[in-house]
Amino acid sequence: MSKSNTSSSWIAQFKPGDRVEVSSDDPGFRGSWFAGTVIRREAKNPNRYVVEYDQLYEDESGEKLLQETLDWIQLRPPPPPPEKKKKVQFKFGDEVEAFHSDGWWEGAITAEHSGGKFAVFFRGSKEQIVFEEKDLRLRREWVKGKWEPPFEQVQREKEADSNCPKEVMKFTQGMQVEVTTDDDGFKGAWFAATIIEPSGEDEYLIEYKTLTNDDDTEFLREDIRACNIRPCPPETIVVDGFKVMDEVDAYYNEGWWVGVIAKVLINCKYVVYFKETDEKITFKQADLRPHQDWLNGKWVVPSEV
Repeated sequence: MSKSNTSSSWIAQFKPGDRVEVSSDDPGFRGSWFAGTVIRREAKNPNRYVVEYDQLYEDESGEKLLQETLDWIQLRPPPPPPEKKKKVQFKFGDEVEAFHSDGWWEGAITAEHSGGKFAVFFRGSKEQIVFEEKDLRLRREWVKGKWEPPFEQVQREKEADSNCPKEVMKFTQGMQVEVTTDDDGFKGAWFAATIIEPSGEDEYLIEYKTLTNDDDTEFLREDIRACNIRPCPPETIVVDGFKVMDEVDAYYNEGWWVGVIAKVLINCKYVVYFKETDEKITFKQADLRPHQDWLNGKWVVPSEV
């Protein structure tokens, strides 16, 4: 059952032929929406509808589409698509719905990949999957006959700051952090640093702990936007080692770079594949850590790439 419609004082009205999306609280399906068509309204209970799904079938043969009788609170109209001139620009931290396994599933973008692809983390299944932009849409709620927030409001908020989330963490002087940059050759890497002082609105002067100036006489200092700063991730002890396809951070060139275990070698060594550079490099286990994403003020550990 969807959490979107919670007020009994307003009841949605649908008629035969209406296109709808259906939610469910069944185990394994929470946070998902499946497309269908209203067949009829029950005569004895006008708040219940018979819906035929677009892509769910009664059996494995796939010959007959599944029909279910559902309460009105499980239904909503399909979200209207944005106008072409108002194309959505997805970014890290966006709450989205991703089309997967014949339905739309609620998740959050945890990484941006080349080729217009995005990694989405699903809290319910603790999975992270990479999607093309065409298979994503901004998550909104159908509340009392309206979409909340309206798409125009979402777009204004995104256009106001296309590079940083609106809510950012506040950092204090002396705090140990990690910072990232979009500079060529460094995208996707995180470097240890110390907060020196605020240098502007949502911006901080930081001092790197491993990067030095041109003549190597002192550690490099830079002004960094708050959205490119995160706390140091908690230490995670890996007892049984890593396995193939585990997502990891590898310590390389003075920073932590996200990659995937491509091969397990002897003596606690691993071959790590870096998608951004299409490279494979061998690392000792001591130079690897499980990959974690700082998302909405919490550390998230994807269980699967």
